[in-house]
Amino acid sequence: MAATPNEVHVYAGTGGHSAWFSDDAGETFVHPNSHSGMYLEARVWSIATHLATPERLFAGSDQGIFRWDEPAARWTHLPSPMQDVWAVAVDPGNPDVVMAGTRPARFWRSADAGQTWSPLIAPNIIPASDVNAGPTRVTQILFDPVDDGTVWATVEIGGIYRSRDRGATWEYRDKGLVSGDVHGLAVLKPPGGAKVLLATTNRGLHRSEDNGETWAFQELPSPWPYSRSVVPRADNSGVVFITNGNGPPGNDGFLLRSRDYGKTWENARLPGPLESTVWCVATNAADPMLLFACTNLGELFRSTDGGETWKRLPHVFGELRALHWRALPPGTRRAAHALTRPVQKAKELGWAAA
Repeated sequence: MAATPNEVHVYAGTGGHSAWFSDDAGETFVHPNSHSGMYLEARVWSIATHLATPERLFAGSDQGIFRWDEPAARWTHLPSPMQDVWAVAVDPGNPDVVMAGTRPARFWRSADAGQTWSPLIAPNIIPASDVNAGPTRVTQILFDPVDDGTVWATVEIGGIYRSRDRGATWEYRDKGLVSGDVHGLAVLKPPGGAKVLLATTNRGLHRSEDNGETWAFQELPSPWPYSRSVVPRADNSGVVFITNGNGPPGNDGFLLRSRDYGKTWENARLPGPLESTVWCVATNAADPMLLFACTNLGELFRSTDGGETWKRLPHVFGELRALHWRALPPGTRRAAHALTRPVQKAKELGWAAA
């Protein structure tokens, strides 16, 4: 008897309408209300999971950090010293080790799946910047997929940090950056070559081939320097994506693709026109050919061929800040979402406009 295929669950974090959920690969979404455990107008900045723990998911928000319990379909607020959590990452080697970054920028670590948290001390981090006349924030935390024990963090506005002891100590690595307004980072390992790092900023892309000791500016084929996420496809094929546009939120954008570990770039041609900067790309090793992308102002796209072609999905959000997907065995969720009213269209009720 053939195994039942897994369900593709997509999670979208918004800038003011909490988190949305799709069980059908993004075709439709539901929006749980506050009875789900998270205020329905929360701002969700980051979402992270681990393959070994399909029953849970972590989300960083403007109200702290939350754990989603998939079987119960409910959020639990995890008490912590953190108020505004912009970045969350789970250690690939231990699903109970979670790292988080906040606004103002600070790093935190939990060794018990978010029940307790310890601060991590990093040099040169400042709580506010004159550049944006506001607080700094941690935009990404990344466990290095090549060098076990190394962790990277990007700070807006504050540069790049590296830890080689799983976050116990940190080094500031900004030599060669043309801007300290860093948004995203990726680690790549070309076959037979040295490890490559790519970092995105408000002024463009940077590349390092010496483990972050120095960075070199790299031109992109776009009229807009503003770049947000940099995401390798989850098959180490050399395919990498950068989200790009004319600022947050902007009114134009591109999804750029590299086929050679970030050496050269081309337009991945999302079906347009696009009305804001492209913001997120979601990939998963469960199916590297399945990708999701979104713009800052809520347009959503899906590719089933590794990013060669894209389909615009019907749901349009207000503002998207996080996008994540994973494959779950059918029946992992065993309870209904907490919804105030069913998600319906008038025509489904038999209503015909006059």
